[in-house]
Amino acid sequence: MRWLITGAGGALGHDLRSLLPSATAASRADLDITDADAVRAAVQGHDVVLNTAAYTAVDNAESDEAAATRVNGFGPALLAEACAASGATLLQVSTDYVLPGDADAPCPEDAATDPVNAYGRSKLVGERAVLSGLPERGYVVRTAWLYGENGNNFVATMLKLAAARPTVSVVDDQHGQPTWTAALAAQLVALGEAAVAGTAEPGVYHGTASGQTTWHGLTQAIYTLAGLDPARVETTTSDAFPRPAKRPAYSVLGHDRWSLAGLDPQPHWHDQLERALKRPAFVRLIEAAQPS
Repeated sequence: MRWLITGAGGALGHDLRSLLPSATAASRADLDITDADAVRAAVQGHDVVLNTAAYTAVDNAESDEAAATRVNGFGPALLAEACAASGATLLQVSTDYVLPGDADAPCPEDAATDPVNAYGRSKLVGERAVLSGLPERGYVVRTAWLYGENGNNFVATMLKLAAARPTVSVVDDQHGQPTWTAALAAQLVALGEAAVAGTAEPGVYHGTASGQTTWHGLTQAIYTLAGLDPARVETTTSDAFPRPAKRPAYSVLGHDRWSLAGLDPQPHWHDQLERALKRPAFVRLIEAAQPS
């Protein structure tokens, strides 16, 4: 199989490159997914396109929704068009932010969409473009609460704060599934292989860890696994940290479609975190956070 990874310079892209060393890896500098001619040329000759390229500045999108939609909506539409012409399969990475975030049970893949912010609206445009433009070879994989060895993320930030502050205040009123980029990358590769084999139906899949917690619960787990005192993690609410973009209160996603495709859901979020913290980049942060 011939793979194309777009957005290969990001955290998820790095992990996909590790799993697919022979893939064509295109970073933002290599491929502008809003350039129709460049997209058609890049897609040609590939069997599966993994689109991880995205406008991810959630708060900035509130004041520049057009820019977010150009990358997150128009870009996937061009990729879908190119895949339709070449016969390639497209896996589009999306977000829980396309959902309203007000549920009280894990949201199934066919839950009604209703984004609460501009970023979510921009990603929903991309979802619809992929599903309508590639009805037989278009896959949307929604994820949430991502962290990995590369780039800025919540887990790394909490470890850095542990080294700098005696306590940290973390919100306990947002619920979700902390998801390691390495686990998502493995799941995306498995889905791409199943798609080409014809054993996974096209459509929406939820690519998040099993289980659920809050940002506060995640931070306590980070401290505990790092050998730090979890009592240093104090509780607060989202009202204490006002942001331009509204965040969903409940980002827990259901994973039923994986079993229908004969694929396993991701491991529990705590198991993923335990494995991730053994990676060199996190080990260095843990060592720096230890009391002197």
